[in-house]
Amino acid sequence: MGVSGLYANQIFGQQFHRDPLGVQLYSVRDAVAKNLEGALTQLASLGFKNLEIFGYNGTFFGRSANEFKTILNNTGLSVISSHHTAGITKPSKGTLSDGWGDAITDIKTIGGKYMVCSYLFDDERTPKIYAALPDLLNKSGEATKAAGIQFGYHNHDFEFEKYENTLVYDHIITKTNPELVKMEMDLYWISKAGYDPVTYFDKYPGRFPLWHVKDMFAGTKEITEVGNGTINFDRIFAAREKAGLKYWFVEQDVSKGNIFESLKTSQAYLSKKDF
Repeated sequence: MGVSGLYANQIFGQQFHRDPLGVQLYSVRDAVAKNLEGALTQLASLGFKNLEIFGYNGTFFGRSANEFKTILNNTGLSVISSHHTAGITKPSKGTLSDGWGDAITDIKTIGGKYMVCSYLFDDERTPKIYAALPDLLNKSGEATKAAGIQFGYHNHDFEFEKYENTLVYDHIITKTNPELVKMEMDLYWISKAGYDPVTYFDKYPGRFPLWHVKDMFAGTKEITEVGNGTINFDRIFAAREKAGLKYWFVEQDVSKGNIFESLKTSQAYLSKKDF
């Protein structure tokens, strides 16, 4: 085989082994609220294949599980993961504390592989709640495991504040069962808090099967398009095996322009990478 043939095989191999692009649907929440199927069609046209969804409250954006599954089939997208709040101080259907069993049933119906605790509200960030949180997370993970779904916890920056003699984040990791509770590492929020994702991958190997890929603008530390900020994704992705990475999702909470154009910019940067 000639050099050109070897080069072509290398390029083909990179494309073949590159993970399907995933996106957290929260990025386009305004478009979803206006036209769910239209928003999903636009994401598919940008090359995204996998979704992490949000907002389950007994329905999926007002649709039943079967209705939502039909929309997914029509747009060629797959739900990998779903975000859910804890529901400790703000109980509502689909949270860890209210209707969790029904949520599991519906996520399984649409083919989801992960269910993730996405956020603790301000009034849920207390020493008393932190002390009890690992038990709630473990129990939530036991329930999802019985259905063949992995449970996880997604970070922001507040988890890197002090709690007793450690950080909130380390407290959650060390006090939960590593088989029941995995971690979804948000690369932006941990970086904004001043901590290194790779250090955590080394410290707790195999614990991070999900990532949020989002960039941080220099100076202001605002969220920006992937590739337009300061986060060294090459270095982080080089540690993917140690982390235990399975799936990752682009997320951009805010955009100074059209969010779909922002996602297109991120997609263009990522498509050149062997991630």
